[in-house]
Amino acid sequence: MKTFHKIAGVVLALLLVAAAYGIFRTTPPAPVVTTANGIVVTSSHLTATPQNQLVDQTPLKIAQQLALLVTLPGERELAAEAIRLTDHEVDIAFNAALRDAALHPPALSAEAKVIQARLQKAERGLAATQAQIAQLNAAIAKASGDRKDSLEDQLDIANAQQELDQDEVDDAKQDLIRAGGDPQDRIQAMVNEHETSTKASEAALAGKPPEPTEERGLVHRATQWWELHKKQMLLWRAKAATANTIGTLSARHDALEKELETDKSKAGASADGTALSPAARLAWSDNDAEAVVNATKDRAARQKKLAGFDKRIDDEKELDGLYDKWIDLVRAQQQNVLNRSLRGIAIILAILLLGLFFDQWIASLLARTKLDRRQVETLRGVTRVSLQVVGVLFILLVIFGPPPNLGTFLGLAGAGLTVALKDFIVGFIGWFVLMGKNGIRLGDWVEINGVTGEVVELGMFHTVLLETGNWTDSGHPTGRRVTFTNSYAIEGHYFNFSTSGQWLWDELTVVLPAGHDPYPIVDAVKKKVVEATAESGRKAEREWKGAAKSADMSSLSAEPAINVRPAIGGTEIAVRYITNAHDRGQMRAKLNQVLVDLLGAKEAVPAPVPSK
Repeated sequence: MKTFHKIAGVVLALLLVAAAYGIFRTTPPAPVVTTANGIVVTSSHLTATPQNQLVDQTPLKIAQQLALLVTLPGERELAAEAIRLTDHEVDIAFNAALRDAALHPPALSAEAKVIQARLQKAERGLAATQAQIAQLNAAIAKASGDRKDSLEDQLDIANAQQELDQDEVDDAKQDLIRAGGDPQDRIQAMVNEHETSTKASEAALAGKPPEPTEERGLVHRATQWWELHKKQMLLWRAKAATANTIGTLSARHDALEKELETDKSKAGASADGTALSPAARLAWSDNDAEAVVNATKDRAARQKKLAGFDKRIDDEKELDGLYDKWIDLVRAQQQNVLNRSLRGIAIILAILLLGLFFDQWIASLLARTKLDRRQVETLRGVTRVSLQVVGVLFILLVIFGPPPNLGTFLGLAGAGLTVALKDFIVGFIGWFVLMGKNGIRLGDWVEINGVTGEVVELGMFHTVLLETGNWTDSGHPTGRRVTFTNSYAIEGHYFNFSTSGQWLWDELTVVLPAGHDPYPIVDAVKKKVVEATAESGRKAEREWKGAAKSADMSSLSAEPAINVRPAIGGTEIAVRYITNAHDRGQMRAKLNQVLVDLLGAKEAVPAPVPSK
């Protein structure tokens, strides 16, 4: 056992050193305030596929989703900056899309042309109704009497017609959008939705941040680390999407720039007609001038689009750096959580190591005391269980942390456990009773609830007996193990046939046939019994008198007693003597041999039988 404890102590010490090294490695540096001009850590880019849509709002959507996960100090500023950058980039994309839609309207399908004709007709009808309403309002201002009432009735009808015309225009616009014939309205609808979501995100970030709640315990630390890990993975995906967007925008920028350079080289100085030949100059017409104007406007629009690409790329690059800082912030918090987890593991290892040390120290301390074996075993068992209970409680506190509202929790938990575990609690308290001065120990011969046997196990909740048929025959067990809950020490009673010195009275019975004089045999038997039990008798008397608390108990005697009484078929001699419980079998065998020798081998004397 000592070797096992040494090995366990060495292993726990090594684990504790490893935990201390992990704590040192994961100790966070001094806190640094994260600003927009902070250090940007270069990270490897992942890949992401942009969505194929009219205006790509993916960067803004990602920033808004990440803003919902803000929990750490410093994340609010980063999330707000990410939304600002992505909102600016998406606004530029919307403006460019609106210009493209105005300069390059899509070719309408047959269905879209029909819807467009219906829309134009509805718009003309709405304009005519609005003009009529304006005329009626002007006429009503000048009219009076019955004519004014008539004009007001006409105005009511015109207002109702205006609502109908407006509904028809709106319906035609929606049909045209669904048919793909009005990209400007589609883009404008997306702009409105974008502005609404951005305002909601900014309002959420502008509110008062919730007070952070500190949850202790290794279980909560593991949960925090996993949540931070998932957030870090989302940030890496956002950074990958940003890198992919930068690549896409850069490719489109380069293609557009090359296209503009090609157009410039083709146009040259002939754009205004001054460098043309005389024949070409004669062919110059108004249509050509209009084409040149349109081409110039187109190049100007593409130049603005090129500048928009530059601004969007700059925003995305700044966003990429911001995600780097956000990832670093989450990583630092992860490291802090890991550090605290290692501290908790170190505390658990320290508790185990201290428990092992104190257990061995108490064992060595009790070994040097002058207490008897039973008292040493009692103190050893009580101290070991106490150390184990205290150690388990502290370890559970480190693993799960202190519960909120500790007083209320302990009260309710105590009441519930008292009802649910009543038998176990009583059994546990009974174990302390059994560990007392008048309790029982391993090897004692006891009777519990009518079952007699030898104590082979004495646990905190149960007592196990090796059953015997009769207490005087405890050296011959039946082979059955009987388990009792220790509550019998409080709610019931038990008999311990092993006293403090384990002295007990044993009895032998001999039947002499009729016609034999019993008294010579009685004298001889008494002499032999006194000789055999003299030493044990003196020890028993000394212990009894030392433990006696009353004068009436001081007259106890351990002298053997012999009773002669008539029996069927002869005379019965009963010999009672004191003996040690552990030596009872040997003493009985010795006295049986003495009786056989006294009675003579030639006499048909029945062998002595034990009393019942």
